[in-house]
Amino acid sequence: MSYLTESDVHDYINGVCFKTGPPGRVGAEAEWLVTDPARPGAPVPIRSVSAAVAQAGPLPGGSAVTYEPGGQLELSSPPLPGPGAAHAALAADTDHIGRRLRAAGLRLEGVGLDPRRPPVRQLAQPRYAAMERYFDSAGCATGRLMMCSTASLQVCLDIGADAADAARRWRLAHRLGPVLVAAFANSPVHRGRATGWRSSRWAVWEGIDPSRTRAPGRGDPVAAWTAYALRARLMTIRADDGPWEVDPGIAFGDWLACRHRRRPTRDDLAYHLSTLFPPVRPRGWLELRMIDALPARWLAVPIAVAAALLDDPAAADTAAEATERLGGGADPGPGLWRRAAARSLADPDLAACARTCFAAAGAALERMGEAGLAGVVEDYRECFVERGRCPADLHHLAPAA
Repeated sequence: MSYLTESDVHDYINGVCFKTGPPGRVGAEAEWLVTDPARPGAPVPIRSVSAAVAQAGPLPGGSAVTYEPGGQLELSSPPLPGPGAAHAALAADTDHIGRRLRAAGLRLEGVGLDPRRPPVRQLAQPRYAAMERYFDSAGCATGRLMMCSTASLQVCLDIGADAADAARRWRLAHRLGPVLVAAFANSPVHRGRATGWRSSRWAVWEGIDPSRTRAPGRGDPVAAWTAYALRARLMTIRADDGPWEVDPGIAFGDWLACRHRRRPTRDDLAYHLSTLFPPVRPRGWLELRMIDALPARWLAVPIAVAAALLDDPAAADTAAEATERLGGGADPGPGLWRRAAARSLADPDLAACARTCFAAAGAALERMGEAGLAGVVEDYRECFVERGRCPADLHHLAPAA
């Protein structure tokens, strides 16, 4: 068996995480809270949800069905040519499963943080048991809440045509991140009370281990992601014939340096990368992870806006200029991400940048032959962006405790 070196980590990340090719494919992963209107404060058992999903039969759009630890239902579209096809597949599958769940007395709820129920882990796989123990041992107060009570809409876009294009798209995706957090913030309530954040989901994720949730440093993306992976703490060291070792107290780079009795393999690296949760994660595609789950009515908008701003050259130039002004020439730091989550488009600088980016995205969608998506983006822009609002502002809030 061959063991890894830092050079091997760099080569794996370059060849797998940043595999380049002509951009244009789009995918989306929609997470949903599943609720029972008759018992709104109680968790819905996964067995009830999975039984209803099984009765729904094959999904017309080909999405994969998975579950998050608290029972959140995730639908992941296949990668398809353009945002319109990706949204059509995801919307068809959401509607298909939603009808079956409604027949069973259940509902899909598109919101970034469960507004009523406490976190309850339902999945018992070793990965999730280890994750829960890691967050507890590391003092991550919001770890269980992140696992069991949050939901997002993840947009997946190609890495880029070549290394230079990948670097441009990587940087632009990060610079757009706070704008997307602000424009789609939809989680202002927890346990029935206003939290003081428009995207409480972002605040929850920020509250767990920063070595695996903060954005990587700037510069060459392969080097930045390699350094990030090496510095991140190990969540667990898996074992085939015994209990997993949780929170061994070392970073992955320390493991490479023989600071554990067992040496890491390529499979260990792949698993470690799957436990890192930054706002943009490279997986052979760019996975944009910063967007709150939204109601089905608006599901198309983040998919369309993100794809248009990264894939259309003119829109990408406009977005780059707008985010350059927003950040004062620097990549977004923690303060800007927090402003986006707390104030959303009530922040005048974020609002101005969002108005520019949404207008550019709408024009790009017309050029891309996505007139249907351009229409729903325009509706969203008029309803929220031009008014300095986000979906969180529509929630009826009780005062913060």
